[in-house]
Order: sequence, then structure tokens, then C-alpha cells
Amino acid sequence: MLIVLEKYFPNLSQEQIQKFNKLIPLYNYWNLKVNLISRKDIDNLFINHILHSLAIVYTIRFRSSTRILDVGTGGGFPGIPLAIFFPDCNFTLIDSIGKKIDVVKSICDELSLSNVNAINDRVESHNDKYDFVLSRAVARMDKLYELVKKNISPTSSNEKLNGIISLKGGNLEDELKDFKENNVFNISESLPHEFFQTKKIVYIPYQ
Repeated sequence: MLIVLEKYFPNLSQEQIQKFNKLIPLYNYWNLKVNLISRKDIDNLFINHILHSLAIVYTIRFRSSTRILDVGTGGGFPGIPLAIFFPDCNFTLIDSIGKKIDVVKSICDELSLSNVNAINDRVESHNDKYDFVLSRAVARMDKLYELVKKNISPTSSNEKLNGIISLKGGNLEDELKDFKENNVFNISESLPHEFFQTKKIVYIPYQ
């Protein structure tokens, strides 16, 4: 794990490396109590969940104090790995399943992630404003945009305009057809692993 992390992200601090090192044993422990990740997938935690989340780093480097909402975070992906990578940004992780959010809070406490706020709620009821909304295969992009556009601040301070960044897979042509602006990034171009061959990151600016 550390060899791969340092290969693709060579500028990690010792503190960040230590926190990433703790993730796998923490998730192995909690996954026995709460089904955060499918039993057959837990052995692929690093590639399929941690590294998958960090692929977003290749599309944008969030500036300090950027406010980020992770919708339907589940067990904390992509929010927790990104919160470790961007310690000067503020992450809110939201999910409607309370027991998953309880675990996310416990993991964040264990890692001393003071830049994460975990909320048990439906995003429909959440009205705070953010620079970016993240998701991982939560819904079709057109439906997701309608759901969270109220949460996107129109005032941008990053290299990209505020908007949605989503980890997706498969054919996206239909769900992106109504967006005047969108950008699709093939993860395999930066992370050449078999798992990422069909994985993409979709960025849709606030429109």
C-alpha cells in the first residue's frame, strides 16, 4: 500500500502516511460490525476504495479552506481519503444511514481528522452551501445535479468553477446529454490498474 501511495502521491507528509496506514485495519475492524463494504470487496479496500477516492486528486487540487460535501458517503468514500490528502479543506460527509455515519465519526476520531463533519441526514433536507459536491455512483448525474444544485455556492475560489465531481463507471452519454458543460476524466490514464479501466471522474460546473 505505502509503495503504491508514494509512487502516485510522492509529496505526502509522514502524518498523512501514518493516517493512510491506519485506514485498512480500521475498516477491517468496523466492517465486521457494520456492513460498510461488501465482504468480498474488503480485501480490495486499498485499490477499490482508497485509491479510487484519491483519483480525484488528479482532476483538481483543492485550495485551502475549500468547502466540500460528500453525498451518500456510506463508509466514508471518497470523503475520508480526500480529507487526509487535503487537511486544510473542510469536508462534510452526509448519509441517511445512521449506523454508517456513526462508524465514519469513529474512524475520523481515531485518525484525528478535525476537518471532517459527518451528518446523518438526507441531502434533500440539507441546505448548506459548498464549493464542490462529491459523490460515488450515488445517482445519475442529471438527477444528482437537480438534487444538490441548491448546495453549490455560485462564488468560486478554485482553479475550477464550483460544481459536482463524481466517481462513475459505464456509458455516461445519456445522463450527460443535457449538460452544456461537462468534463470526463478516465482514471486509468493516471492510475494504470485493471480496476480503473472503466472508471471515470465526471466534473460538472455550476450551471
